[in-house]
Amino acid sequence: MSIWREILGLPVKPAGLQRRNAYGYSAAQVGRLFADFNASKGSADSELKYTLETMRERCRDLARNDPYVKRYLRLRQNNIVGKDGFSHQVKALNDFTGELDAVGNQLVEDSWRVFTRKGNCTPDGRQSFTDLCKAVDSAVCRDGEAFIQIVKGQTFPHRIAFHHFEADRIDHKKNERLKNGNEIRMGVEINRYDRPVAYWIQDEHPGDTDFATINKRASRRVPADQIIHVFEQLRPGQTRGEPPLAPVVAQIKMLNAHREAELVAARLSASKMGFFTSDSGDELPADDYENANGTVPIIDAEPGTFHQLPRGVDFTPFDMNHPSTAFEDFQKGILRGIASAMGVSYASLANDLTQTSYSSIRQGALEERDSYAGMQQFLIEHFVLPVYSAWLASVMEFGIINLPIRQFDKFYGATTFRGRGWQWVDPQKEISAAVEAMHNGIMSPQDVSNHYGRDFQETQKEWQSAQQIAEAYGQELAFGPFGGHKANKPIPMEPDDGEL
Repeated sequence: MSIWREILGLPVKPAGLQRRNAYGYSAAQVGRLFADFNASKGSADSELKYTLETMRERCRDLARNDPYVKRYLRLRQNNIVGKDGFSHQVKALNDFTGELDAVGNQLVEDSWRVFTRKGNCTPDGRQSFTDLCKAVDSAVCRDGEAFIQIVKGQTFPHRIAFHHFEADRIDHKKNERLKNGNEIRMGVEINRYDRPVAYWIQDEHPGDTDFATINKRASRRVPADQIIHVFEQLRPGQTRGEPPLAPVVAQIKMLNAHREAELVAARLSASKMGFFTSDSGDELPADDYENANGTVPIIDAEPGTFHQLPRGVDFTPFDMNHPSTAFEDFQKGILRGIASAMGVSYASLANDLTQTSYSSIRQGALEERDSYAGMQQFLIEHFVLPVYSAWLASVMEFGIINLPIRQFDKFYGATTFRGRGWQWVDPQKEISAAVEAMHNGIMSPQDVSNHYGRDFQETQKEWQSAQQIAEAYGQELAFGPFGGHKANKPIPMEPDDGEL
């Protein structure tokens, strides 16, 4: 082709440039193998606009009916929030002495502890703050986002509460450009810099069809400073959240269909059905007929019984050869890909510890915990801290705690939230390694406490309390922190009489 282009006087591309265009990136190739590659040039919002509602409904269906998705949500609750929730500590300094403001810190911590109990932090009084954190995390995983409205009133114990409502109430069909330059995208009003300034919320859930409601489609404008919108922004300009389960919805659905087909096939195979054949074509005496015309005879056989067939009639068994030996390996292979997309190990998701070793469990546990630690930090930054900020400003403003509002920055900036910690796969080796690291100055006692999701100062208070209690009863602890170990007296063992 280059020779003909030279003869015709056309410009010729260098051979190297031609090769680069043809083979530069395999991902950009076109042809038969890439014909079903559905790529999109749309923005994040344009892709979510027509698919968000469907994805959310399908993820909710899997959360209700699929055992693996149900377990994944439970794993997130147990490892991100935990049974005790997020620990809270304030280390504000005194403005004059530079030392810890012990009185003010304790006042804020005690008040927050009361607020997070059941009945104080939500308008309906049904949840504790730990329950609310679990519900928000599940909503982000299942729906892609969570919405919490900040409500204030004299009826609430701390004059403030946080109302968690479903994402369906955000009017995603409301899309328009306003005269002031703002734009409403899927119910979220943003300014020219994509910053949310308001949310358009329906007073009733649009899917609440079984109860009498009025003006379901009517939506009202709520300023953005009254709404906490929790979602992971994956692309610039993204206004609504994408469900994290979206990449695995199709695989889980197909896996469920395959499991159901195998189960039905195994049941049919166990039933040992068959067909009667006759070379002469004589009619077979039957117990029943499949249809009203009596053209398909059926013989019912009970377990342990045998039928004598008429002369010339033969029996051909119908054997489906199930259950299949390849079923388990196929299921494991698909579940491993699903677990990878979810950020958990296959052993945890499938609750399968067969064919695992200590090293494989350890490696999987470390990567899984790193994933959970990132999710913990996300929930703290996008939900816990905004809630705490609104609560602290409210209790200071209304005089719930005896601290002036001008000291808000002092106490808010000195606040730390920590998620739960995890035990090592081998606790004895972990403790020995931590002690060795502290002896060599590599780690501090605070580092070790933080690793387990505890606060070092609170641990010291508990030790002090334990020593005081022991002294009050005239006892002496046989152990203590920082080398305060004492020899334990051996406990006399009773002779074994051979009975349990």
